[in-house]
Amino acid sequence: MNAVSDQKFFATVPVFTDFEGVTDAGNYRPLPDGWILALADIVGSTQAIEGGRYKDVNMAGASVISAVLNAVGKGDYPFVFGGDGALIALPGSLEQIARDALAAVQIWVEEDLGFTLRAAVVPLADIRREGLDVMIARYSASPYVTYAMFSGGGNSWAERQMKDGNYAVARAAPGSRPNLAGLSCRWNPISSNYGEIVSIIAVPGAMGVGAEFQQLVTTIVAIAAEQGRGGHPIPPEGPKLSFSMKGIDREVKVAAPKGKRFLTKLFIMLQLALLAALYKIGMPLGKFDARRYKEDVAGNSDFRKFDDGLKMTIDVDAARLKRIEKLLDEARAKGIARYGLHRQESALMTCFVPTPLSRDHMHFIDGASGGYAVAASKITGKTLSAINVTP
Repeated sequence: MNAVSDQKFFATVPVFTDFEGVTDAGNYRPLPDGWILALADIVGSTQAIEGGRYKDVNMAGASVISAVLNAVGKGDYPFVFGGDGALIALPGSLEQIARDALAAVQIWVEEDLGFTLRAAVVPLADIRREGLDVMIARYSASPYVTYAMFSGGGNSWAERQMKDGNYAVARAAPGSRPNLAGLSCRWNPISSNYGEIVSIIAVPGAMGVGAEFQQLVTTIVAIAAEQGRGGHPIPPEGPKLSFSMKGIDREVKVAAPKGKRFLTKLFIMLQLALLAALYKIGMPLGKFDARRYKEDVAGNSDFRKFDDGLKMTIDVDAARLKRIEKLLDEARAKGIARYGLHRQESALMTCFVPTPLSRDHMHFIDGASGGYAVAASKITGKTLSAINVTP
């Protein structure tokens, strides 16, 4: 497959609009030969989570997506946000660009957030030599945004390799800064309206991926849908206009180096004041409509995904949650699935907004008190407890 068609690959993957389609093998296409997976996650995030810094962890994870997409020119490439990390699939011709972006992110995360980020670039060819694959589907969360769904086991294998120290990216020079344009984290945690915000990860068990696992996913999604809007944790009108000063400080770190942040912070605060004023009076400013923007924030959010297994952060009541847990327990007992589930009071949102004038801005959802990281720890047997998030 040549470079031009590589660049257009994701656009050629058929779009499906009902999330239940994540279990339909007909929606998936194999990555082209010669592609790579660029991935990263936080090392030893337990201490950060228990210290209430999960929003910082989310920011670090989303920075991987922002840095790599900005570096490759914001092309339409498949990616997935995992809470404390992320993965992007790219043509092999972009490997060096991806390596440089990941290396710069490592330094930025270390110097500005105080975390250690491990990063790797894994060739698709190596994944296929293991008898696995990376299959891509394209789910339309709204008319303006599509998210990649992944199956085939390749992502999970690549993540295990990275954690074992394989395929590591060479470090960049101290002081390196990635291009994180569009990355923001302004919103306060979003409280549950129905009962609890629940982060769920369900992956295939000893029986592997088959009809029973697919049926499990379909049934869980259907139960969540009974709650309305699939259990979406963000109201249809968008999150409340309440902003976090700590979130603004995080965004300042993204936008400017030390010593050059005062004016950046002032500019962000003026933007927020203007957004609140325009929203209150209901008046557009040129192409920007504050009320429409807030609605798009909800519609464009990635609160559910498939990445070699089901991942979702939903707002659900006690009765439906009990039914979901029962299904998961039964599936685990039969070897159909392994799972982790974590309850919390609110959800977090980290955003990638290249320009607010376009309606294709993206918003990554996780639980506020450990979310996917705590859920994943329950699968691996690690012990992570619930924490109070620092907004």
